[in-house]
Amino acid sequence: MPVKLDNNYDLSGYVIILTGATDGIGKDMARILAGFNPKRLILPVRNKEKGNILLEYIKSSNGHAKNVEIWEMDLADLQSVKNFANKFIKEVGELHMLLNNAGVMSSNQVIKTKDNLEIQFQVNHLAPFLLTLLLLDTIKKSVSAELPGKIAFTSSSGHFNGEIDFDNLNLEKRSSYWHPIKGNYGNTKLMNVIVAKELSRIVQNENIRTYSLHPGIISTNLNHMNNRYTTYFINLLIMMFEISAEQGAINTLYPVLSPENKETGEYYNEGIKQEPNKIANDQEVANKLWKVSEQLLREHGLI
Repeated sequence: MPVKLDNNYDLSGYVIILTGATDGIGKDMARILAGFNPKRLILPVRNKEKGNILLEYIKSSNGHAKNVEIWEMDLADLQSVKNFANKFIKEVGELHMLLNNAGVMSSNQVIKTKDNLEIQFQVNHLAPFLLTLLLLDTIKKSVSAELPGKIAFTSSSGHFNGEIDFDNLNLEKRSSYWHPIKGNYGNTKLMNVIVAKELSRIVQNENIRTYSLHPGIISTNLNHMNNRYTTYFINLLIMMFEISAEQGAINTLYPVLSPENKETGEYYNEGIKQEPNKIANDQEVANKLWKVSEQLLREHGLI
């Protein structure tokens, strides 16, 4: 039985940031959130034109766009992430909900960002990790027991096939890269689960709850593949198990918005709590991933 959202959620006290809102489930997440009357809903986009199309989509769908704002940010450019965070802290300075939803899948070739990092590692893990670190103090100052903070990472069931190889985070080795799930995509989705769990431990006394979420299998613009075999494999999975983007959005938002859900740091599969990959429970791996990620950001002069 698919999970359903209560139509009476009141987000009028919440300032929300949602990444990855121009396509796929993010588009429906933005529409749904806007309908719950948030104090401010800020949608960072890489492509401003697509952002304006998104705004019109929200207006035409439910008319609730007066508190929706389109800001520019590119997760494939770490300085852009820092610039966004600095601007947000200076101009808004209040945040209750950070939904790290944007993601990318690439196989068969190594695509590097302008920061010389493998694109999935950066867009799926390091950039949202940076954004979360930069905004964490703002969230801490904004939340309360009555208005708890929420930090969510859209992960994937592909994280069950992921591994954490600290000698290959940036994909210097390519042995498994061709695989559409076991390659760096699955690895980075596992990083999302680990970061959400570790973050819950770090902020356990701060009225902040964290989540990692698999929305379900959906046909979106996530894929950046040029291998016909991997494309065929993904399309076959989609044909067998696909759900609508709207249901995927609901699956992702349900654990985060449900007031009765007091748990934190958990992994949810289509809105239902599930035990994640056992690696996610390895505290030594979590500590090292956090430290290595921070060190990479220091080397780029970002923290």
